[in-house]
Amino acid sequence: LDESDGTFLAALAAVIGREAAGRFLVPERLVRNIVVTVDNLPRKSFAMRLSPLKPVGGLLATTGKDESLAIAPENAARYAPWVALLEKVDARRLVAVYARAYPLFQQAYVELGYPEGHFNTRLVQVIDHLLTAPEPTPPLRLVVPHVLHEYADPALEGGSAGRKVLFRMGRGNAARVKAKLREIRRALVQPR
Repeated sequence: LDESDGTFLAALAAVIGREAAGRFLVPERLVRNIVVTVDNLPRKSFAMRLSPLKPVGGLLATTGKDESLAIAPENAARYAPWVALLEKVDARRLVAVYARAYPLFQQAYVELGYPEGHFNTRLVQVIDHLLTAPEPTPPLRLVVPHVLHEYADPALEGGSAGRKVLFRMGRGNAARVKAKLREIRRALVQPR
């Protein structure tokens, strides 16, 4: 696991392209960071410093102020390159790379504190969690109680970190991500 970064990154690059791998992936601690991020997506928060993905970049685009403060429609453009890459990924090839590296994922999951658990089970649970995320109707109102923006709707603000990312990227992008997650889920649970 400690020496897996180069090999696993090369395997991913064969699926998504070398340029995309360099642009979108953090090459250090890749398997471990995938495991910890997947495990934390259904929770209240996850540590961006442990994300296997480079930050989206840019600031949250908003419109209005005070009671009319909301996520601006143009905020979705920040996520467009990520979503476009995801749509190009062949789910079966991606899952085949994952299956070959699965012992590494399982080892990282055990190290995370789940000696009796199976990472694949957790992965499918997290995908299901994201697929059942609500699809709120824009505009998504915001408040700024301290420094950071929060959703004005307590039901959205109380959502998981993974669902909040789906809300922030906009309905169209979220629908495209969910479609790819369905493909990946099918490839994960189908017998090989």
